[in-house]
Amino acid sequence: MPSSAPGLSGRWERLEPRPRAKMLRQVLHGGLRTSFHSLGRFVASHPVFFASAPVLISILLGASFSRYRVEEDVESLLAPKHSLAKIEGNLVDSLFPVNRSKHALYSDLQTPNRYGRVIVTTRKGSVLDPVHLDSILKLHRRIYQMQVTVPATGSNSFNYSFSYLCLPDDKNVCIIDDIIRAMEEIQSARTLNRSVPILRYPITQLADGRQAYIGHQLGGVQGWGPSGAVRGSGTGARGEGVRSARALQLTYYLQARGSLMDRVASQWEKAFCAELQHFAALHPKLGLYPTTSASLRTDFQFSSVLARRPLLASLGVCGMLAVLCCSMRDCVRSKPWLGLLALLSVTLSGLTAAGILNLTGATYNSTYLGIPFVMLGHGLFGSFEMLSSWRRTREDQHVKERVASVFEDVMLRFSGSTTLHLMTLGLAASPLTNMEAVRLFCRTATLAIAISYFYMLSFYSSCLVFTGYLETGYRHGCFCRRVPKPDCLDSKPAWYRCLMYARYQDETQITNPQHGVSHSHAHPPNPSLTHTHAHTHPHTANNPVGHSHVANSTHTPSYPHTHSTASMDPHPQDSHLLLGCVRRCYGDWITNTYVKPFVVLLYLIYISFGLMGFLQVTQGSDPSALVATDTATVLYTRAQQRYFSSYSPVIGFYIYESAPYWNASVQRDLLEYAKGFQRISWLEAYLNYLSDRNESTSQPRENFTRTLRQSFLREQQFAHFADDIIFAERGQGEEPDVAASRIFLIAKTTENKREEMSVLLDTLRRLSLTSRVRFLIFNPSFVYLDRYATAVSSPLRHSLLAVLFLLGLSSLAVVEPLVSVWLGLTLLSVQFGVLGFMTLWGVELDCMSVLCLISALGHSADCSGPLLCGFASGRGESRTRWVRVALERHGVPSLQTLICYSVALVPVGSVRSNLTCTLFRCLTLTAACSALHTLAFLPTLLTFLPPSKSRGHRPGGGGQRQEVECVEMNDSTRVVDQITTV
Repeated sequence: MPSSAPGLSGRWERLEPRPRAKMLRQVLHGGLRTSFHSLGRFVASHPVFFASAPVLISILLGASFSRYRVEEDVESLLAPKHSLAKIEGNLVDSLFPVNRSKHALYSDLQTPNRYGRVIVTTRKGSVLDPVHLDSILKLHRRIYQMQVTVPATGSNSFNYSFSYLCLPDDKNVCIIDDIIRAMEEIQSARTLNRSVPILRYPITQLADGRQAYIGHQLGGVQGWGPSGAVRGSGTGARGEGVRSARALQLTYYLQARGSLMDRVASQWEKAFCAELQHFAALHPKLGLYPTTSASLRTDFQFSSVLARRPLLASLGVCGMLAVLCCSMRDCVRSKPWLGLLALLSVTLSGLTAAGILNLTGATYNSTYLGIPFVMLGHGLFGSFEMLSSWRRTREDQHVKERVASVFEDVMLRFSGSTTLHLMTLGLAASPLTNMEAVRLFCRTATLAIAISYFYMLSFYSSCLVFTGYLETGYRHGCFCRRVPKPDCLDSKPAWYRCLMYARYQDETQITNPQHGVSHSHAHPPNPSLTHTHAHTHPHTANNPVGHSHVANSTHTPSYPHTHSTASMDPHPQDSHLLLGCVRRCYGDWITNTYVKPFVVLLYLIYISFGLMGFLQVTQGSDPSALVATDTATVLYTRAQQRYFSSYSPVIGFYIYESAPYWNASVQRDLLEYAKGFQRISWLEAYLNYLSDRNESTSQPRENFTRTLRQSFLREQQFAHFADDIIFAERGQGEEPDVAASRIFLIAKTTENKREEMSVLLDTLRRLSLTSRVRFLIFNPSFVYLDRYATAVSSPLRHSLLAVLFLLGLSSLAVVEPLVSVWLGLTLLSVQFGVLGFMTLWGVELDCMSVLCLISALGHSADCSGPLLCGFASGRGESRTRWVRVALERHGVPSLQTLICYSVALVPVGSVRSNLTCTLFRCLTLTAACSALHTLAFLPTLLTFLPPSKSRGHRPGGGGQRQEVECVEMNDSTRVVDQITTV
């Protein structure tokens, strides 16, 4: 089909039998191209309105930032929204609330809404040494006596101390950690010159005879062996004597009754951190690592504060590169302002999306830092594609016609890539997503991408119209002043002539070759006649959704000649630098026969390393991996992993139904379940109590319960077990039943603590399904571990399947099937590579990395889609020729986008945050893998793999070509084509 006149080419196309699907695609393409052509003319006819409306809307919606709110519930963001662990946690809270415990609390199991916690370490020696022990007890007394004033000023101010805010025990005294009581006993014995009581680990016995678990309060322990030898840290057996300890953990529990007490508790937590900071300055031999209930939320949101200046730097650096990418040597045809205006369009769309979120009451969190880069990649792709298409239009056309041709050529591809973005992000934002952080991010990104698309159609297109009028008036692309003719520049300095260099039409008229070689780039305008020769071979454009290759009003050969592209360009010095490099150097090099084997080998290496990383993917369920570095949460987590990794957190084993505890087989089963754990068990202690009294452990229900209530629980050393048993009244005069109970289990762990906890959770849950005793296990960390891998990876799988389904469905009517197959394989390959290489780079599969993987689907489609459809649209005998043409037309805009996008990521990599580190690594790998596929793998593979370039030719007719000579008559507004010779 002749490409010089798209509006009339279909009229002269030779009619041949075609499949219905192909005819349907042609009809749909023609209708969509006509629609976008009309839209382009409409936008070009009203540029002031379409340029000013987005700006006004953004300003009005930007005023809503007074409603800016930050998400405070981090657990709801980073934990699976629907999980069995949350249901079990609610059941546990209803049976055994925190305020029901009147004797002891375990900090990693029973933590109220408000608390203060600190890990104390020693630079040298043991925390049990007399000097360090006295300092720690002094710190405890200072915290106990610390007061906060609420309100800070005014006559209604009151002073609140810890004794007023703490959780009381059965004697109305604040519940404190058992290690404090043990240390007070040791200090008292040293003061009175008595023998120091033996402190055992991980379960010790206090002065009142009660056994207490201190494995989560004493860390870095070295114990005495059976013969007095020193045992390694954390290797002690049950009740082994402690020789030294490197760390100590103290927890102060607060209760927040109502809004006033919650505000007081919040102020107490701030004063707690300030007091510890002051105490650390006075005692340099001690290391203090505090944390509170608000630390995770504060440190998680602190990443946004740290990233403000780097984001501005990213925008500035990206703007500079965008200006360079839009510049040419010809000062009239150079459009540097369009680079800045493209960034302004992205910024305005982001401001509009933020305003809508503020008005709808949405909250912000640090994961939104990735949204500007999703918008930036997509917006730059659209802007560079439009500019590339503009440079291929005829300069003798009116600006409105040129803009309409740009819309006809680009907007179908840009709309298709936007559809892919909306499909991937929109499905991940649906209720099917079980991770709230992923769902909120994708919902916001979907809104931002949709607004960015409309702003690109309106604001940026209007800016293209204005710069087009500057070009028509021969004004400088940067300074907007009229460029003098060459004869007026002879007397000017060399730097001025270089700055004002332009090619005038009346001095550079080009006579067309006589052998039908048409030009693939814009011709100089000719006010009279221009002769061109076009071939009548069919040139159908079977393109994917939004990735159609349209021969707009461009002199493009529909049949690849043997002439080099450099020889066809009458002004090679006016070409863009990157375009010239691709046309003259890279296109020939990447399609060279001797280079192809090395590119295929590089792809095999790429797949091999990707597979290596894919097999090592680990889940990142630890919330501290998403906070800013060098913060209280990270320092506390590191200290806890270093000194308290020998044992797991305390696991609650809850029997939530009435069970026949007096039955010997039930007792045997429960003891068997707890075997191998360190345990605090009322049942085991009670059975030992009965054995010590020479009573049978298998008694009738009434005797078993009566002895439990009236004898066992009234002993001082066993009284704390009353918190672990719930009795249910029966009829009058009958002994109550044990309706529910709990025991505490602690597992021995190694360095992979969270992985072992996940395995333990799954094992005990499977056991609960077959047990005669109905029980459940719970720890607050299970909320993050339970089905985390499924909750994190399911949005990625859903988005990927949705894109493949969309491509397969559209291939039936809109997309050429082979293009859909190639695009789907490219998306899979990019995703596979990013997932594998990010694992090798030390990135775990958490919510932030999954968000980057979801956005990578659209980004890779932006880069590779136009190249694939540009290659598939051509018809001829040479694959290599059409690969080079596709690289010139669509590879250069993709390269410009990747350059600006990659450089914009560099400042983000300097932010001291685990979240931004994950963001930087994943997005960098996305850009690198997309660049490899777009500029190396696909151009090489397409030279010897389908689709074929020989379709559409009749047998034996390859050497016979019919030529049509056209005469173009140009007036001020339109171009009229007439057939003069056949």
